[in-house]
Amino acid sequence: MNKLPKKFVERVALNLKKYQRITLAQQKSDVAEADTVTLVKDILADVFGYDKYDELTSEHQIKATYCDLAIKIAGKLRLLVEVKSAGSSLAENHLRQVIDYGAHQGIH
Repeated sequence: MNKLPKKFVERVALNLKKYQRITLAQQKSDVAEADTVTLVKDILADVFGYDKYDELTSEHQIKATYCDLAIKIAGKLRLLVEVKSAGSSLAENHLRQVIDYGAHQGIH
């Protein structure tokens, strides 16, 4: 098995506890979806190392609707992230929603 890069391990260790605390607080206070999107975007940047301004896009348009976050790698759309509020329970229609987004964008 490959070892994780030291820089990544250090970044995760530095940020994980902070984001666990914030996530639990958001879940308990049942914040709006937009607040959870902001949190997820911060996690993608601070923990996973994506550039907020170059690789992460909020409200990516797909036909007549919008996906909450899109991740571009080397300038190409690679991942879509559909976010629900931290206090929400996920349902089958949420999965269907993001699968439809991916299908319309050619993302598996």
